[in-house]
Amino acid sequence: MQRLAHLQPDWPAPTNVRAASTLRDGGVSVEPYDTCNLAAHVGDDPQAVRENRRRLRGALRLPSEPCWLEQVHGVSVFEANSASSSPPRADAAVARAPGSVCAVLTADCLPVLFASRDGDRVAAAHAGWRGLAAGVLDNTVGALGLPGRQLIAWLGPAISQNAFEVGDEVRVAFLARDSGNAAAFRANARGRWQCDLYELARRNLAQLGVRDVHGGGYCTYADNERFFSYRRDGQCGRMATLIWLE
Repeated sequence: MQRLAHLQPDWPAPTNVRAASTLRDGGVSVEPYDTCNLAAHVGDDPQAVRENRRRLRGALRLPSEPCWLEQVHGVSVFEANSASSSPPRADAAVARAPGSVCAVLTADCLPVLFASRDGDRVAAAHAGWRGLAAGVLDNTVGALGLPGRQLIAWLGPAISQNAFEVGDEVRVAFLARDSGNAAAFRANARGRWQCDLYELARRNLAQLGVRDVHGGGYCTYADNERFFSYRRDGQCGRMATLIWLE
């Protein structure tokens, strides 16, 4: 098996559910994409991206090429078992049968994985602040077609509250959804706000009935050794967070 750095979600998923979140090491890309950039849209050498994706398939023993999405910070959900000749324009994917791999790419935004308790379906969502405020998790849970209590979720590597400074417009967008979201914002000395994506996601999931939530606690911005961070570096690679059924 090829070496490729990745995290294994620590959650009580059914035994037929497989998941992983890649780190920045283990690929062939050069600066500023060093080394395991898996995104084709950030300016990296296409050959390097293809090799990185080949290594990903081998290291994780994926049953197929991941369903790479054209992510737009929106709320659309793609059925990964459906055929598509080009990357679907969506920010989440759902799979209901073995063989299809759901994947989202991030470098500060929050990747969220879902699995049904019976191991019948899985999903991956890209939850940056725009998508989270607009309802990408709501739509993903809706696409899974199960009550929240029948789902478990895992929060992957994202930027932490200490590193994520935002303006009033971000706080206003979340308070418009739920005034209780104020708990996820801390005023700073510059008259702006430190935003906690993990807390916002947990609150959103709880409202959807998903209370069995794991993961969180990472900081892509602070941990340069393991993670890409767009806010820290500007031009950089992307990690992949993936889930599939065996």
